[in-house]
Amino acid sequence: MIFEATPLALTGIVIIIGMFASISVTLAMLSAPQSRHGRIHRAYLLGGLFVSFIGVGLMAFGAWSAREDSRYGVFAWAGFTLATLMGAGLLLFGLGPFASRLLETLHRHAERLPLPLRLAARDLAGRRTATAPAITLTAMATAFGVALTIIAVGATAQSRAAYLPRARPGALLVSPLSSAGTDAVRAAIQRELPGVPWAERQVPRHLPRIRAHVDGLDRPEGAVYPDEVIGDEALLRYLTGDRSTPYDEGTAVVITTTDVKADSVKIVTGEGDPLTTNTIPAIVARTVDPHMATVFVPAKVVRDLGHQLEPGELIVDPSLHRTSASEQERLDDRLGDIAETSVERGFQPWTGWTAVVAAVLLLALGGALATGGGRATSPRVGRVLRRAGDGSAATLRWFGACRAGLSAACGTVLGAVAGCPIGMLLIWPLTAATTWDSPPRVPFPTPWPVIAAVAAGLPVAAAALGGLLVRAQTGSGGVHPREDSWTTPRTFPR
Repeated sequence: MIFEATPLALTGIVIIIGMFASISVTLAMLSAPQSRHGRIHRAYLLGGLFVSFIGVGLMAFGAWSAREDSRYGVFAWAGFTLATLMGAGLLLFGLGPFASRLLETLHRHAERLPLPLRLAARDLAGRRTATAPAITLTAMATAFGVALTIIAVGATAQSRAAYLPRARPGALLVSPLSSAGTDAVRAAIQRELPGVPWAERQVPRHLPRIRAHVDGLDRPEGAVYPDEVIGDEALLRYLTGDRSTPYDEGTAVVITTTDVKADSVKIVTGEGDPLTTNTIPAIVARTVDPHMATVFVPAKVVRDLGHQLEPGELIVDPSLHRTSASEQERLDDRLGDIAETSVERGFQPWTGWTAVVAAVLLLALGGALATGGGRATSPRVGRVLRRAGDGSAATLRWFGACRAGLSAACGTVLGAVAGCPIGMLLIWPLTAATTWDSPPRVPFPTPWPVIAAVAAGLPVAAAALGGLLVRAQTGSGGVHPREDSWTTPRTFPR
């Protein structure tokens, strides 16, 4: 899949969406009213809403264009992927004025909230030129984190379903890069894995075409050796996973998981016409791993037909020895550039996206904390808090916690609302096939518990840090004898 195959797709997402997110933060600052009682111009809201609708339309078009489970050309893929990315950027760009609008709504209904929340809402709304961009930054970072999580989880499910193993789980494969280095490879294995037996898969030295044909045999898709495999007794036991599988130098073995009867195998050699066909006796054996289904041909049979063989792979059977990561590393160092090694450990998902998500969520948390700067920004707020809490530091910390938590909640709500459709639509072009052997898509799971944890956890974390970092403002003076205007409900002029 494109998303997992290279970090280039992730880099493109960061550049395009990051550019529009930066413009959105700037728009949030420009659209915020200077006065705490001022109202945001309707043109900003309508314009942002219109741009966001265009963005959603572009994303829907890109996802619809990539809906087929078929191969797409590179230029077609690049076109609808770019359209979807541009749509995601426009959606985020259009959200710029809505942070200020959300603060305005909180200010209008603040009298219904408890005192620390009421003062926090009015403090945020009273400084919208500073707080709206910070909340928008939180929203943009949250949207990117949510979208990337949805994309990564869906792409991982797709890649897991399409994964084809190269060997039995836990098997060590050593592939010599030239026939001249075979002896050195054997010596390295004996030195690093003393006493561990291995099997050898043989291949024709001069590349003649050799195929084993069995009437009525249904060869499974995704088999490691789809046609035939040539080797010795150790290789046969590795393929079946059964140490009691009978072996005869002149008898082929049809290794399968299906009910098939075969008493002979046709060995076809040559290219084009004429082809040479030889028939040898065969038996049927079961395998513990369906990916190992194949036709085993003893190496002696192929040599008797006049073909020279050489080792194609040296295999350590996992039922005899499980190769550890440290053993593989030491073997790699000893082999150098004369062979390649790999251990079949099953599907290993790419986890680099988790570091990116963690980084943007920290950025979102920083945006929420930036709305307060770690102190009570207004002398009036400080006086009211001291009056309400008898001058206690606990009341001031409650205010700081409410301010940071409320700011984070506003940002995460906007971010989650934007991030979910971005992730759900962008995943279609990012998992579109551009190669011939492309399996059909599987259903994309949406990690709703993770999204809910982010939406709930960021405000809680911001509130905890906001309460710890808030500081009493120095030089704020004593308590004013009359009721402070921050506790008096305000209405916006019409």
